[in-house]
This record gives sequence, C-alpha cells and structure tokens, in this order.
Amino acid sequence: MRRDRDEPEPPLAGLDEAVTVQCPYCGEAVEVLVDPGGGSSQEYVEDCEVCCRPWEVRVAVDQDGTPTVDVTTLDEP
Repeated sequence: MRRDRDEPEPPLAGLDEAVTVQCPYCGEAVEVLVDPGGGSSQEYVEDCEVCCRPWEVRVAVDQDGTPTVDVTTLDEP
C-alpha cells in the first residue's frame, strides 16, 4: 500500500522504543525493545538478560504510540 507524502504515518510506524522493566525473578532492570510491526497488543516469552529465566511479556501500545510493557513469571510445569 502506498501513502501520499502529506499523509501522517500510523502511530506504530516510527516506534523503536526501549522500555526498562524489572525482572520478576532477580529484580534487575532490563531493557525490552518494542517491535513496531507487532501491533498494538503483543504477548511473547523472553529470557532475562541477567538470570536467564523466562518471562511472559505483554505490550500494549496506545493511540499516541506510547508502549506499556508488563513482565510476569512464566508458569513453569
């Protein structure tokens, strides 16, 4: 799909923001990169860079393109 030059970019188009979160296991502050192509609601699993334990990551991007990131422990069997 082609856009006119005067047409504004969608809110997610320029988003390449790193959000700092706290690991729910070790408590360390870690940056999570928000994927602009992932949509306004995202869920995925990522490992902590410090303790290597898996988190469940939930990202919500509002209409202004501002991301909110929440990480929780992954329920392990």
